Amino acid sequence: MAEIKTQPTEVAVSAFLASVEPRRRAEDGLRLEKLFREVTGFEPRMWGPSIVGYGRYHYVYASGREGDFLATGFSPRKAALSIYIMPGYADFGTILNRLGKHRIGKSCLYVNKLADIDLDVLAELIRAGLDDLETRWPVLPE
Repeated sequence: MAEIKTQPTEVAVSAFLASVEPRRRAEDGLRLEKLFREVTGFEPRMWGPSIVGYGRYHYVYASGREGDFLATGFSPRKAALSIYIMPGYADFGTILNRLGKHRIGKSCLYVNKLADIDLDVLAELIRAGLDDLETRWPVLPE
């Protein structure tokens, strides 16, 4: 089986966030770091070169494929802030309807800037995503 490309690293989250450009994106990243830490209670860890992750879970699929992945997190990418709500199975439509301007993928939420969304609703979404994930696989602090 193929190895998962996104693995935890030893890069300091603070160093990564300090390197983010443009400055507005870095500031949004710092605000997200604080929010995720408050909501999850977990310390952040870098996953791959650009994802700030909180917690982890070990999954085992019916196919036999298994691995570890971040429980939730974000990446302050140039095009948009990517917010990861794992594993992406639940319908969070009622929460998303209150969030503000965003786009969604399977397990990813895209936001142009934090000023476009309600951070209290985002906190609710992060918690709902972790609660949903916990019904499938145990979520560990790291």
